[in-house]
Amino acid sequence: MEHPRTRPAQHGPRRDTPPRPPTPSRSPRPPGSSGSPLPPQAGRAAGGGVARSPRPARPAGVPQRRPAPARRPVPEPAARRPPNPRLTGLGGGLFCALVMLVLGLLVAVAFGASQTVYGVLFLPVCVLTALWVREGDLLTAPVIAPIAFAVGLLPLADGDGTGDRLMGLVTGLATQAGWLYGGTFVTGLIVLGRRVLAVRTVRTVRVAHQRAANNRPRA
Repeated sequence: MEHPRTRPAQHGPRRDTPPRPPTPSRSPRPPGSSGSPLPPQAGRAAGGGVARSPRPARPAGVPQRRPAPARRPVPEPAARRPPNPRLTGLGGGLFCALVMLVLGLLVAVAFGASQTVYGVLFLPVCVLTALWVREGDLLTAPVIAPIAFAVGLLPLADGDGTGDRLMGLVTGLATQAGWLYGGTFVTGLIVLGRRVLAVRTVRTVRVAHQRAANNRPRA
């Protein structure tokens, strides 16, 4: 009886398969280093760290540029407003009386005590007094104007003694009643207009506040 012949095991490499190239040995990674590959511009420094490529040196003569700061918008110059003083009732009375007294002295010296010129100058003083009195003392302006007219009329009154001066003052008030009433009337009109304008402004502000309060979302 014939036994099958067995070939001895061959431990060497086979002839039909090419030999594999030897694999390079990997160096152990330092602890703490990530497993991601290094960028192409970075190398390894001594001790396993990453060495960055040095930046190119800046020439000595070239100054370092800094970003220009953002320019703030220059506010436009405010328009010049005319002077708008606010006088109290007492301040308005003193202003009107002193101005009319000075004007009476000037008229007595320069215009021969002409009461007509004095009456004409009384009108712009009334206008200024009505415009410069504050809103809380508007009702005092029509009262101030006649008193100031009488004070400024004293230097123009005829007479030597005190009694004669008083009689001349009464006569001047009677003869120049048109200018007196005209100035007082103008003062009253300006005061009334300012009062109406102030009331309308207050109402407009209240309505605006009420609308804003109604439009707010309720929590």
